[in-house]
Amino acid sequence: MQVTPESPFPWLQFIHPRYWPTWLGLGLLRLLGLLPHPMQLRLGRLLGRLARRVLKSRVHIARTNIRLCFPKYSAVDQEKLLHAHFEAIGMGIFETALTWWGTTPQLSKRVHIEGLEHIYKAKEDGKGIVLVTGHFSTMELAGHILSTHSAMAAMYRPMKNKLMDRLVLRARNRTLTAAFTRDDTRAMIKHLRKGEAIFYAYDQNYGLDHAIFTPFFGIPAATITTTSRFAKLGKAVVMPYFPKRTADGDYIIHVHPPLSNFPSGDDEKDTQQINRLLEQAILEAPEQYFWLHRRFKTRPEGAPTVY
Repeated sequence: MQVTPESPFPWLQFIHPRYWPTWLGLGLLRLLGLLPHPMQLRLGRLLGRLARRVLKSRVHIARTNIRLCFPKYSAVDQEKLLHAHFEAIGMGIFETALTWWGTTPQLSKRVHIEGLEHIYKAKEDGKGIVLVTGHFSTMELAGHILSTHSAMAAMYRPMKNKLMDRLVLRARNRTLTAAFTRDDTRAMIKHLRKGEAIFYAYDQNYGLDHAIFTPFFGIPAATITTTSRFAKLGKAVVMPYFPKRTADGDYIIHVHPPLSNFPSGDDEKDTQQINRLLEQAILEAPEQYFWLHRRFKTRPEGAPTVY
């Protein structure tokens, strides 16, 4: 069943005590979301600092990723980036809440979109669009805002917490036209062939199924090639976009023109092209990228583990 804001909520499915911490956390977040935006960001930074003290395994992953991707940084600068990263993650939680419960005018006044005309032009031409991006702390907010300007669908990965999964889908479908699971490729291709747009974040490690090793900041990273596959089968253009939180607490979303000669027929060339664009976007605000993910978990044969 498609979960929409109008769908009846199955309260009785989520009254078990195992869901009480989730309800408590969401209720507190909803309450704090009523505060002015600058105060929410300050609280987010505090939350991120607390998370850094508590989530030791994630701190290790993020520190390792930063050390690998920024080898020219001194140890002091790497720790500064790690600190800023956890603050950005904390702020991202409040920004996500703002997309769930805030109003579109409330959000739009803080967001500037560069390149929205590329989306409009592709749709006028009847082209499907794969809006490809990376995992940034502002990703949820950016997707919400873009989908208020033009009809969009998205891919999503079901969450283990069934309550969170239900609520996240419900919130996202306030603006999305559809939400597809990662294995529902047939529906996604059909959607693209109808001239529709789909959000797609390609930059996590899913092993070597449909993936090749492509340099990411000079480190071999298992990178899925499905961006090229979706574009080819869906007869769609690939349009990268990247969000960024500015120093004053506003947001910029940069939508690139459609990639030329994509897919090229060479998966390695295609993934390298997207990785280079992602790297450039990360370098503009490296603390806002999702360094908590084990991006280099899958290693080339014979290479030592890094985590």
